[in-house]
Amino acid sequence: MVEVLALERMLQYLEAVIQWRMALYFGNPRPVLETRPLPPTDWLLPESVLTRFIKSHQLNLEEQLTLLIALAPHLQPNFFDQAITAKLPEPGDYPQIGGWRGKAYRGFLPSGETMLFILAGDNLSDRLRLQKLLSPEHLFAQKQILQVHHPELGEPPMSGRLTMAQDYVDLFLQGRTLPPHFSTQFPAQRIATDMVWDDLVLNSQALEQIRDLETWLIHSPTLLQEWGMKRKLKPGYRALFYGPPGTGKTLTASLIGKYTGRDVYRVDLSMVVSKFIGETEKNLANLFAKAESKGWILFFDEADALFGKRTNVRDAHDKYANQEVSYLLQRVESYNGLVILASNLKSNIDEAFMRRFQTIIYFPAPDRKERLRLWQLAFPAQVVLDDAIHLAELADRYELTGADILNIVQYSCLEALKRGDCLIQASDLLISVRRELAKTGKVILST
Repeated sequence: MVEVLALERMLQYLEAVIQWRMALYFGNPRPVLETRPLPPTDWLLPESVLTRFIKSHQLNLEEQLTLLIALAPHLQPNFFDQAITAKLPEPGDYPQIGGWRGKAYRGFLPSGETMLFILAGDNLSDRLRLQKLLSPEHLFAQKQILQVHHPELGEPPMSGRLTMAQDYVDLFLQGRTLPPHFSTQFPAQRIATDMVWDDLVLNSQALEQIRDLETWLIHSPTLLQEWGMKRKLKPGYRALFYGPPGTGKTLTASLIGKYTGRDVYRVDLSMVVSKFIGETEKNLANLFAKAESKGWILFFDEADALFGKRTNVRDAHDKYANQEVSYLLQRVESYNGLVILASNLKSNIDEAFMRRFQTIIYFPAPDRKERLRLWQLAFPAQVVLDDAIHLAELADRYELTGADILNIVQYSCLEALKRGDCLIQASDLLISVRRELAKTGKVILST
């Protein structure tokens, strides 16, 4: 209820400002009040999410109104049409006001020119000053809050659509942000885990290297800003995880995010690589911009697809493919956060990029001791193992990864549940082991 009241008050004030500007610009006679009306003293309710955002970022009144201009169509479809026709009832094209209309959405939508008109009218010095609110250096752009989309070539930049990022629309209207929708325009999905560090079974050298990534995430702001290393070091941190499938690369990325308070997004390279030449760069631009503004960890699984060795140029398609790889290498190198690439083989990664990794971590197939630990961790506390099951023997006999072992345990547990008991039978376990080994062409010759 507080949010509704706060938003109503804000819209009422924005409408008053628009009416004042319309009267000042189109009125005859012009209104007595030559300066923008001040908001009521109680228009920002302290309990409102939007109010807290405004105060935490110390936004001035013009910045607050710019936010509201972009947010208004999400609250009231006819807001701008109603405000404009109150003074200009006759339909017409008014370039001073800017704006545009969508395909499904038939109401007036603001452009950069709309913001300039409402806040500055035809005052040239104010218009030039206010354009900085939508420049790349401003908070609105750096945090991916507002964007003025590029208009057609040759048209004034401020004639582009003024839009608010969907996650901020959700925050201001619903009080929470939702993960970005997975699509070709945003080819990444958030990954997370309920596991803890003790569930990750790796050798001590790999674990020590993983701690280096945590250390960078925690202390890089001090190193770069307070200690002044920003001018000497390249932005961000790049790590390569390589090793056989199922050895913990994805789990490690998820755990790093979990214990450093950062979201981890796995990039779907099959969606990044477009069948249309040149579209790859476009597909990646939004992803990197959003990730930088949120401080996400980017995880490129099966990175060979884009970071593999470049092809010899035989035709136009090869030429553009190599250009897209070059663009991606540059963008990853300039990313100011943590980027993790995962590959089955270290040799598959382009040599030009290998030099750019600060950390390269090998995830080997587990040895006998590690396999025993994985078996011990895998079973839920609710089950009982058949007396014929000896975990040490399983670890010694079958070369399985952590992912393999979890698949086997899942099958065996489901068989127990199907029978209506909690006993893990040796026969079920052996059947599942055979199935897992068969995936890689291995066969158990005897039991």
